[in-house]
Amino acid sequence: MLLMFLARLPMTAMGVTMTLYVVNDLGRGYGAAGLIGAATTLGSAFGAPLVGRYVDRYGLRPVVAICGLASSAFWISAPHLPYQVLLAVALPAGVLSVPAGTLARLVLTALVPLEQRRAAYSLDTILVEASFMIGPSAGIMAITQLPAVYALTGIGVCFAISATLIYRMNPPIRAEADAEVVTGERPSVRSWLTGRLVMAMFISAGALFCLVGMELAALATLRASGDIAWSGLLITFMCVASVLGGAIHGAVRRSLSQGTLMVLLAVLTLPVGLIDHPWWLLAIVLFPSNVLCAPTLAASTETVSAAAPARVRGEAMGLLDAASRIGLAVGSPIIGFVIDHSSPGWGFAASALGALAIASVGLFWRRSRTPAPVPALTSS
Repeated sequence: MLLMFLARLPMTAMGVTMTLYVVNDLGRGYGAAGLIGAATTLGSAFGAPLVGRYVDRYGLRPVVAICGLASSAFWISAPHLPYQVLLAVALPAGVLSVPAGTLARLVLTALVPLEQRRAAYSLDTILVEASFMIGPSAGIMAITQLPAVYALTGIGVCFAISATLIYRMNPPIRAEADAEVVTGERPSVRSWLTGRLVMAMFISAGALFCLVGMELAALATLRASGDIAWSGLLITFMCVASVLGGAIHGAVRRSLSQGTLMVLLAVLTLPVGLIDHPWWLLAIVLFPSNVLCAPTLAASTETVSAAAPARVRGEAMGLLDAASRIGLAVGSPIIGFVIDHSSPGWGFAASALGALAIASVGLFWRRSRTPAPVPALTSS
């Protein structure tokens, strides 16, 4: 878990670092920087299921070696490339990014007994929150205090080190009990991608849509009220609330389902826009919804790991990663559009309603794919 935490740090730092590099060093606008970020995100979303499938087929080491080399090469060469070339290679670099999230879930599923996986997934989600507290701040410090070539190359070196450590450690990705299951022929996608799994993907996408929209609306609210200087403290407070929720979710013997947690997350986000100042009151009303952040993400992993067959668990976890990243990628521009054309308060409402709409699509899909029960025959 510590190894995967270290592997995630450069991933959480690369977005803001690349944005500041494109704006400050290449002299481009935030729109140009956003294109590179969008290309990388879409690439990782499309590539996650494919990379997970190759992990299922060939094991951890070959995939980590290829992805580690690709990620390191991209970031080490980035400060030496013109913008047009950088934009062109951003998509394939995203496809071949190190799948730290997928690998972390696979390793935990292999190493942790079934009855303790909720606690393990919750702890993993807590470490993800911790990486988002450290990574972006470290990236901002590096790109603003050091020459850009050092900052970007440093991210590439971090990818190389983490990939090398994962390769050498070679943690198991399947439990010993699954050894016989995975030797057979690979099942077709239609046989295991059930309505339950598809609904779990949509719920996960909806949760990330809500979370990224909530963060964007919170920052816009602080800016509108003149409290933008408190944004760092507010984001930290939101992360601490999520960590607390993850600890509670992992400690209880029985928790709420993924769908219930996501609905509660959205419902508690809906009225936040009624409060716009002062910043500390906004932090208080954001606390309940953020407590549900880590539990919802952990429950998503738990649902997918339980529903996916061991032979294709890597691909299923990759699909979960893809759904999460699509929710992030779609949420930012939609909520930004709502805020630009209304007010920050409506950004919270749009985040909640959008999340519920996305989850509803998953529910509709599951019901449409579930065969109707056949009535029992009665003797006359």
